[in-house]
Amino acid sequence: MPAMSSSPLPASPRVAVIGGGPAGLMAAEVLAAGGAQVELFDAMPSLGRKFLLAGVGGMNITHAEPKAAFVQRYGARAAEIGRLLEEFDADALRAWIHALGIDTFVGSSGRVFPSDMKAAPLLRAWLRRLREQGVALHPRARWLGWDASGALRIATPEGARSVEAGAVVLALGGGSWARLGSDGAWVPLLEQRGVAVAPLKPSNCGFEVAGWTAFFRDKFAGAPVKPVAISLDGSAPRQGEFVVTASGVEGSLIYALSAAIREQIDNAGRAVIHLDLLPNRTHEQVAAALARPRGSRSLARHLAGQLGIDGVRAGLLRELTDAATFQDMTRLAAAIKALPLELVRARPLDEAISSAGGVPFAALDANLMLSELPGVFCAGEMLDWEAPTGGYLLTACFASGRAAGLGALRWLARR
Repeated sequence: MPAMSSSPLPASPRVAVIGGGPAGLMAAEVLAAGGAQVELFDAMPSLGRKFLLAGVGGMNITHAEPKAAFVQRYGARAAEIGRLLEEFDADALRAWIHALGIDTFVGSSGRVFPSDMKAAPLLRAWLRRLREQGVALHPRARWLGWDASGALRIATPEGARSVEAGAVVLALGGGSWARLGSDGAWVPLLEQRGVAVAPLKPSNCGFEVAGWTAFFRDKFAGAPVKPVAISLDGSAPRQGEFVVTASGVEGSLIYALSAAIREQIDNAGRAVIHLDLLPNRTHEQVAAALARPRGSRSLARHLAGQLGIDGVRAGLLRELTDAATFQDMTRLAAAIKALPLELVRARPLDEAISSAGGVPFAALDANLMLSELPGVFCAGEMLDWEAPTGGYLLTACFASGRAAGLGALRWLARR
């Protein structure tokens, strides 16, 4: 990791880090390495809870795709996140993990994982290093804002504490998975101090339809749809898979499009995605297969025999088209290649993998310090950005935590 600060610090300045996820822990490490006396507070009984749950089934830490494509994954915030990644990108993150004694590998999809696929050994090694650096870790310590003198108010099992700090790094997460600590309770605390916060919204989330029929819902809720491709507003189709739910759809392919779907629903009250149920066949191939004589076979058996369309894919065709379409093979072929599905709302924020909204970059200086609150820095998912799953979320959290920690060191050095 590059040098933490180019200027000497005052003797052991005290810095408070609020939030024990990846962004907060990275900020604490940078600050301690730069000579600060660091206390980290987290409301949960243990640190890194969302980080650990994200690692269930395989800890996808980052992605190995080229830098230019990587940065574009951050959509409207590509410029802001890109600046953070210039200082700490996916390669730097992997090198940092290796320095903890954890090997990584690149999967077939380009996703990067620890060699044992688990988050817990990485977190244990990291916390051990932080303790060795002298970072004081305080679980079950909820930040409640500031008191009249400007000290931090911290609620602990032993009672309330007031904490004086020369600088503060806030890394409080977004608004999803409240049971793991990301509950958005920080929003009014900042708004009360004059910081404008963009409303928190679900990201990497499922969406609801106006309503499945009872037959379709009962038969297919929980069924994966694969392979399939989805397009929105005439965009190039994305191929992958999704899952039918009792109220709509979710899964990796839906998550990848969630920002655009959510925006369209916000603007128009609904979003229409088009499903290509046979992405590996052309429209002409589908039409030719449907045109073959079926003799005494039912249309359902004809679809299954000629195109392999059965189960949930056949169910979607029946659910989302009318009887006339099934009498016209030209229309049926078109439906198979571009089946419209109307989505009417996102699932609740607390169910989402991550959240959009938060502290706007316009409210921060180049060091991620709040313009309205000098000496207070922000990092991680509480910033107003979003990204798809695949390691992009974690990479930006690490990078922003590092940037906020360095920013706090610069602030302390100037003072």
